Amino acid sequence: MAVPLRQAVKVGAYVARQRLRKNDKFALVLQLEPLYQCNLACAGCGKIQHPDEILSRRLTVQQCVDAVEECGAPMVSIAGGEPLVHKEIDKIVQALVERKRFVYLCTNAILMQKKLDMFTPSPYFSFSVHIDGLRERHDESVCREGVFDKAVAAIREAKRRGFRVTTNTTFFDLDNASSIRDVLDFLNDEVGVDTMQISPGYAYEKAPDQEHWLSVQRTRQLFAEAFADGRRKKWRLNHSPLFLDFLEGKVDYACTAWGIPSYSVLGWQRPCYLMSDGYVASYKALVETTDWDSYGRGRNEKCAQCMAHCGYEPTAIIATASSLRESLRAAKETVRGQFNRPTMPAA
Repeated sequence: MAVPLRQAVKVGAYVARQRLRKNDKFALVLQLEPLYQCNLACAGCGKIQHPDEILSRRLTVQQCVDAVEECGAPMVSIAGGEPLVHKEIDKIVQALVERKRFVYLCTNAILMQKKLDMFTPSPYFSFSVHIDGLRERHDESVCREGVFDKAVAAIREAKRRGFRVTTNTTFFDLDNASSIRDVLDFLNDEVGVDTMQISPGYAYEKAPDQEHWLSVQRTRQLFAEAFADGRRKKWRLNHSPLFLDFLEGKVDYACTAWGIPSYSVLGWQRPCYLMSDGYVASYKALVETTDWDSYGRGRNEKCAQCMAHCGYEPTAIIATASSLRESLRAAKETVRGQFNRPTMPAA
């Protein structure tokens, strides 16, 4: 595990404050989508299937700041769409970093190298580059040749300039333990990214490809095989140990989608960014008027095969904070991760 120490301490203190206030629903990460427009048409994405009138919309810098302040989340994942298409994306990042939020700018990296000069390295800011496998597998996933090489070149240049870079990799039923190990070894050892995030494929309702989502059983089997022989301790994974246990099937949790609320050009999305059961105008309304007990595996047919981070990582984080044993385990992993950092930018 390689959660940055500064982030781990701040998030831990934030969770502790919420528990002392007896606040049972609070935001850990804001999924901020300042636009849905993208420069790719990935088969597994449902965002760009919106009509042109919605794809042309943009959140303003002030709307983004207001959403972050309203929900109070210490971390912000800026997604979309492709955020680097937004003309004021640098101002959005700057405003959130100034407020000491941990900002992850999710990108397919097609425009990243061209726009690096717009940003300033900071311990509060990371590029989060979408990498869904090695060259052939990734380019197939994004439905365009050459994107993998462009993304790797952009990561290396960003690292050379002193930026933090993480990667976000989604696995589908086309993957196996070997393909998971190959891409994570490559990113961890050869490219030298700071951290990596992983997720089982989740079913966007509007995605063109509806055939390759992972079942719960297959997800557990896949990650148990990939993590065998203690392999996961080698990789700089930006996840809590309990969430990784969850992916392997060692523990099970209820969904707490309220922990990663989604705010976009359409408002606050109910219940999470994977499902569209309506939108509300405020975070308060999202928390208070959503029937959270009707979502999650065993509660909703649409959630039957979901093990996505947006529903289950918050549960794992809260479970960690509720257990002295797991808190010590997470702290040990965090400290160990600080000694497993890439020593220099990859050439």
